[in-house]
Amino acid sequence: MLPQGVKILAPAKVNLFLRVLGKREDGYHFIDSLMVPVSLYDEIEIRKGAAKKGRGSLTVTCHHPDVPNGEKNLVYQAASLLLEKKGISASITVRIRKNIPVGGGLGGGSSDAAATLVGLNRLLRLRYDRRELASLAAKLGADVPFFISGVPARARGIGERLRPVRSLPRLWMVLVYPRFPVSTGWVYRNLSAKLTKHSEDSRIKSSLKGPAKLARLLVNDLEEVTLRRYPRIALLKGKLIQEGAAGALMSGSGSSVFGIFITESEAKEAFRRLRKWKGVDVYLIHSLN
Repeated sequence: MLPQGVKILAPAKVNLFLRVLGKREDGYHFIDSLMVPVSLYDEIEIRKGAAKKGRGSLTVTCHHPDVPNGEKNLVYQAASLLLEKKGISASITVRIRKNIPVGGGLGGGSSDAAATLVGLNRLLRLRYDRRELASLAAKLGADVPFFISGVPARARGIGERLRPVRSLPRLWMVLVYPRFPVSTGWVYRNLSAKLTKHSEDSRIKSSLKGPAKLARLLVNDLEEVTLRRYPRIALLKGKLIQEGAAGALMSGSGSSVFGIFITESEAKEAFRRLRKWKGVDVYLIHSLN
């Protein structure tokens, strides 16, 4: 039997706001966040061959030096979960091409895992619907279910309670990665006990009418920790504002920051200037609706 395969694009995300509301006994934090997929993608290629001597195999590889191959990769765990649940014996090979910065607060690992579930579901013709895939995704990590649907969503609980946001306009952004990762676990462990209150839905709804108003929502409780240790991130936020962004924010636990621009042309002009800056990677992106 000839190998069969699929290719899936796994988008990054940014958090237009991220508030920390409390902490569970198991160490996870309750959050309230507006998560938005954006046009920066990892590429996932999945190929299926015949099982050898009736025994299946699973191989996961990535060219990026900071991304583990094999069982330590969340993609491997996602594929293994699905294959074991369905009792499938086949030779599965997954190749990950990283374009999303590693450790940048952009959800690349979670997105890759979700894309693997979606891709295997398609390749193996399992006919899972999105709700069933999201249930499997929740076993892998709090952010993974968000990437199953891949639409803007209000995330609550530990990030697994999702409500789609339908009225978000297309947003043009410039994303800057300072070429160093930040550990999400470290940030949450060092977060002070001072927690924010629930935000008002009416204020959020009134801010979804355009980039200028939406910039007023930009707040991230995790900046308190990350910017104190990595002041360069604050410098990049300021640089985005200087270049004309209506607002700028660190995404997730960092280290990436993004600026929202009123128009596509303004974003492109800022991107053209900022990409000349040394020591950073700069991306022109837009929200996916």
